Amino acid sequence: MTNKTLRILIADDQHFQRLKIEKILNQLGYFRIAPVRSFDEIETLTCCPSKPFDLLIISTALVAALDIDLEAFCRDNPLIRHALIYDSRQAQLPPLPEPLPPTLQLSLSGAPGSELLKRLMAMIDPPPQRHGLQVLPWLRGLSRGRVG
Repeated sequence: MTNKTLRILIADDQHFQRLKIEKILNQLGYFRIAPVRSFDEIETLTCCPSKPFDLLIISTALVAALDIDLEAFCRDNPLIRHALIYDSRQAQLPPLPEPLPPTLQLSLSGAPGSELLKRLMAMIDPPPQRHGLQVLPWLRGLSRGRVG
């Protein structure tokens, strides 16, 4: 069951990218999402004491022109519990050798997709542990023919 109270902050300078990530999270059952487009907005939302954000999903493009250690900022900010930092630059396909090897592994930078967000949310918001069927005392009595 999805914890609908999780607070999520999406930070990307590209409106379409913010919308895409928000839509994926909505499909996963998360709706308390604040999309922002600048690092100043993040600082405003995380500077004064309030309820922390359970997850910050942020593009490195927001701090590219600033002298900010994004990992340190996320780690040291008490109002950010978890962070997903991604590189939003266009993924470039590296030059491929000729002829192509039988197996090829590529690492591309880019925004998080549906499967990655699904796995991330499963770690942040794990499903509740089920310990088998619980029999209620009144039901046990009813099955033995006693009603009380």
